[in-house]
Amino acid sequence: MAASAVLFGLMAIVMRLGTERGLHAFEMGFFRSAFGLLFALPLLHGRGLALLRTNHFHLYLLRGGLGAVSMLASFWALAHLPLAQAIAISFSTPLFVTIGAVFLLGEIVRARRWTAVAVGFVGVLVIMRPGSLHFSVDMLVALGGAMAAASAYISIKFLSRSEPADAIVIYMTAIMGVVTLPLALATWTRPDATGWLLAALVGLLGTAGQITMTRAYHMGEVSALAPLNYLQLPVVSICAWFIFAQSVDTGTLAGAAIIIAANLYIAHREAKLAQRAMTAPELAPSGSGQSA
Repeated sequence: MAASAVLFGLMAIVMRLGTERGLHAFEMGFFRSAFGLLFALPLLHGRGLALLRTNHFHLYLLRGGLGAVSMLASFWALAHLPLAQAIAISFSTPLFVTIGAVFLLGEIVRARRWTAVAVGFVGVLVIMRPGSLHFSVDMLVALGGAMAAASAYISIKFLSRSEPADAIVIYMTAIMGVVTLPLALATWTRPDATGWLLAALVGLLGTAGQITMTRAYHMGEVSALAPLNYLQLPVVSICAWFIFAQSVDTGTLAGAAIIIAANLYIAHREAKLAQRAMTAPELAPSGSGQSA
């Protein structure tokens, strides 16, 4: 999971380098998917096309479509906002996941987690500062990308119940490539040699990050792994300072700290509730025996 955070952070840096060379954010989004699919094809080794057999293609379409919207919005934000700020706003994704779990998965969220969600959105407001000269529409695009990413993560919960992790990665990159192609053609700028290298590198880093993240979630508990995702912020902040001379303002740091604290509390509460759910069946027979 730590490797995934570093890889996604480096992908953000390379994406920004591509837009600095004149490539549109939507074009870079297509390259991330197209080259990403190329680098994901070795996952077919061993099982071949049998890996892609599924009865849930409609869920793959939903996951790919939501992933494309999220990626395009986040790439737009990375191209137009200070990098650390765009990454910090993306940390609001777990807040939207908690809300979506209530309405889409029927999950019961009580007062403590709702309070944490509200505190997290206070952190978002601290970063965005609506009504000030600091605010821009690009921040709303970044927030919309976080919302779409939350929907995509919820769709993965459905897929992961029956679908192999490698199949999810391959289908996701392929569908996202198809969805992003028209926008890439509409904003097309022919890359030079360096541009092609950056485009390929975005695909490589994005796919490697997706594979390592998927592997991590299959091997460990989400609540324990999620905090490692916040490594993206120092990685991006340090690289942005050296490469683009971008510093991180105090509002972004303060807002990111609030969002991260809220997300960590939500993850902690979800872990405790999951632990109770696992132990409840074991305690029930014992309790009924004592009553008898």
